[in-house]
Amino acid sequence: MASALLSVSRFLPLQNRELGGFIRNFRSPYLGEVTGSKSFVRRAVRRRVHGDCFVVASVLGQKVKNRETVIPDPDYRIASVLLGLSGGLIYTNNLLPAAPVGLLGLLLLVQTSRVRFVFDNEALEVKVGEQLQESGENVFVGGKNRWKYSTFVNWELWWPNFPILVYFKETQTRPEGQVHFFPVIFNGKQLYDVMVERAGPSKTSGPK
Repeated sequence: MASALLSVSRFLPLQNRELGGFIRNFRSPYLGEVTGSKSFVRRAVRRRVHGDCFVVASVLGQKVKNRETVIPDPDYRIASVLLGLSGGLIYTNNLLPAAPVGLLGLLLLVQTSRVRFVFDNEALEVKVGEQLQESGENVFVGGKNRWKYSTFVNWELWWPNFPILVYFKETQTRPEGQVHFFPVIFNGKQLYDVMVERAGPSKTSGPK
């Protein structure tokens, strides 16, 4: 009887310990070391198999899903096609249409070399330069060139086999919805895949 009371008394002091999610340096010969805090409990279990020691770590508590930043590669095909078409028009002495086509090709050539779509953990942002500097406010609709995926209403890629234009509508700029159009001066397959992952599926099929 005295032995039983002694065993119970050893467990009673546990009530005075901070068990509300805050465990401090509890050691066990079987479970190794358990350390905890208000947000998580980390358990390291050490076992020995065939003479080799390895560690199994588990984290319990709040999990935060972080996605890697994706930047689609630049694609110069549209600019090349326009410049080639302009050259063909000049060759056939069609100088009047050759001028705007050539200028558009040069513009897209420059933009392809400097503009980047940056897909981070929570938003799509347009950045410029090798150092990925901020592009400033949108000159057409105002506001920062950064839109959270959660505000995307719809998006499309035209055309899947040879994408030249990407469209999306978001409610961050305006509650009723704001439409954006961008030339596809990036790798179309990479752009499509990351848009599906971050903003949900589109009505169009993927580039082939």
